[in-house]
Amino acid sequence: MSASAQPDDRAWEQVGRASYVSFTSYRKNGTPVSTPVWIAPDGDDLYFFSDTDAFKVTRIRNNPAVTLQPCDVRGRVKAGAPLVNGRAEVLDHADSPRVRRIVNRKYRVQGTIGTLFSRLRGSEASIGIRIQKA
Repeated sequence: MSASAQPDDRAWEQVGRASYVSFTSYRKNGTPVSTPVWIAPDGDDLYFFSDTDAFKVTRIRNNPAVTLQPCDVRGRVKAGAPLVNGRAEVLDHADSPRVRRIVNRKYRVQGTIGTLFSRLRGSEASIGIRIQKA
């Protein structure tokens, strides 16, 4: 691994450990739209859930380029927080149980509560998103 790749790897890991991440996707006209999300690492990839009909899901399908940056619950990013580029992919609903396990492993009680609410809303109310390093 080259020395130049290490800071990017450290930043990617730091983003994966953050409690909340500002997830930025792009409208068709290129306008960035940021949303705070829970995100969890598994191997080299990062995962989160979104409502199936959320605009971010549509934006990802139109343009998989995204950026991620640690933030607070309201999406406020602190000065100096690492910024990483990724490529997002909307997964199939069949992948939902695996993504739920990944997210619940990190968020434990909060993730379990999220799983219960998701079940109440129906199995296809939310969908997993995978983000790979760009």
